Amino acid sequence: MQLIALVICTRVSRNWTLVNSPASSYRIRVATPADAPTLRSLIEQSVRALQKNDYTPAQIEGALNHALGLDTQLIEDRTYFVAEASDSTELAGCGGWSYRRTLFGSDHGPGREAAFLNPATDAAKIRAIFIHPDHARRGLGSLILQHCEQQARLAGFSRFEMGSTLTGVPLYTLRGYTPCETIDVPLPNGEVIRVVRMTK
Repeated sequence: MQLIALVICTRVSRNWTLVNSPASSYRIRVATPADAPTLRSLIEQSVRALQKNDYTPAQIEGALNHALGLDTQLIEDRTYFVAEASDSTELAGCGGWSYRRTLFGSDHGPGREAAFLNPATDAAKIRAIFIHPDHARRGLGSLILQHCEQQARLAGFSRFEMGSTLTGVPLYTLRGYTPCETIDVPLPNGEVIRVVRMTK
């Protein structure tokens, strides 16, 4: 198994950062409200294609726009990011971090807590990393995660926490996160989806 080194370049201009991996190059920029419709489509495509081996079709239907989906509070807080392929303006992935207590979920998700976290005592929340199926397995998820951690560190946080789907657990484990709790989330259609709380 070949190990691929991931490198983030230092070029920063007009709110975006050029991110390189051996396979391809991406720009990461702050998400804006205008991105919301495209983000919702990207997230749906990502969940349907990449999480179908871990969740049933009924679970996926119930989770979209609930446990899995876009949290526009992250866009308002300017802590959500989109990745574009360097040769295109189409969105290849998205993800963010938060200084609020909500662990996971969309605008209509469960357990929303808008209260602020204290960087001295609390872990920043890593939120809603989704990759378009056409860009999966190229290291983009790791790059977005690394970018989010860096931005949270700049805000004073030194610890991180997330609510991961079952699909994401292997990647986040490789990136230093430890599973510490499983959460069974009731969905609007009567199904239940399992989320794993992970810390670093």
